[in-house]
Amino acid sequence: MTTALVFGGSALAADPIKIGWISSLTGALSSAALAENQGVQLAVDEINKNGGILGRQIELLTRDTAGDPTKAVNFAQQLAFSDKVNVVIGPVNSGEGLAAIPILARAGVPNIVIGSIDELIDPQKYPRAFRVINTNRQWISTANDYALKNLKKSKIAIIADTSGYGTASAKTATELLEKAGIKPVYSVLVDPNKTDLTDEMNKARAAGADIVMPWSAATGLLGRLLNARGDMGWHVPVVGHPALMAAQIRKLLNKPEYWENTFAAGYHSTTYGSDGKLPERTQQLVDKVRPKLGGGEIDVLFWWVAMGYDTVKVIEHAIKTSGSTDPAGIQKVLESTKDFKGVFATYSWSPTEHNGFPDSNMTVNSANTFKDGSFKSAPK
Repeated sequence: MTTALVFGGSALAADPIKIGWISSLTGALSSAALAENQGVQLAVDEINKNGGILGRQIELLTRDTAGDPTKAVNFAQQLAFSDKVNVVIGPVNSGEGLAAIPILARAGVPNIVIGSIDELIDPQKYPRAFRVINTNRQWISTANDYALKNLKKSKIAIIADTSGYGTASAKTATELLEKAGIKPVYSVLVDPNKTDLTDEMNKARAAGADIVMPWSAATGLLGRLLNARGDMGWHVPVVGHPALMAAQIRKLLNKPEYWENTFAAGYHSTTYGSDGKLPERTQQLVDKVRPKLGGGEIDVLFWWVAMGYDTVKVIEHAIKTSGSTDPAGIQKVLESTKDFKGVFATYSWSPTEHNGFPDSNMTVNSANTFKDGSFKSAPK
């Protein structure tokens, strides 16, 4: 009997730690997911090479939603109830998160949230969901402050896409501007696959807009917006979502100069200092990732890589500290975590605050300063 228990315990200890990764590696909203996947995979490989977590290897179960919330729901159910994963990272996009996170919460599965809209985090409704990305409100507030205080613009056109994220963002952006005493002169929701935004940009100009603020993670849509602006000869500044700075945008532009006068909410962790250097932890990860990306210039937004890497390191921290994969133990550890140093940010959570990203890491970058996925600060 004793021998059987020992063997049973050994077998249990050797079971892999299953991490579900609900991503959107294909489709119109794939740019962030592809970069995040590089960081997730690197962290998993590193941890497994070093013996795993508590002597157990990580088994990564990746599921591609292609940006479809219905698929996100199905994968959440599959991972929680059939695959019986220990933790889930994602979904990547907020619209998918709105549909999938309640399912993971009902299953009691710890969930590392990487969608930005505010509704994804609620310690009462989703007690085991912890966010590592900034909130959407942090993005929008950072961009609004730059538009109003630095650029001194007040006639704002909001262009968002029709996804769950875009719809929620347009609403939040309008609310925050109105609190500042500003009513947008033009606002529209656009299908992320629309091939030409000339009509929307013409209407924004006719409304008297002196700045365009787009809220979409669809790089194709944002590239077409910048092309419409450039082809019109309209030099209005564009300030908004971080995807405005993605390398994919550069490839979509009709002319390189169409990227000028374009700014977006970004992060100090992936911003070059006045000495031309990145923060030390960021540079160390750049050096690790570069060979896996072919050894040349890194052509993805590096903060997504850093965030993907951090999600797995946060899971490692929670399991190691709790001493097991018990969901309640993981929740307890994360709710008592303060100043956990990642690459993307330094995170803190509490029983009443499951948003872990600090305001102090927010900044604004100039899109056309892209270099190895990082940027220079926008002019102050």
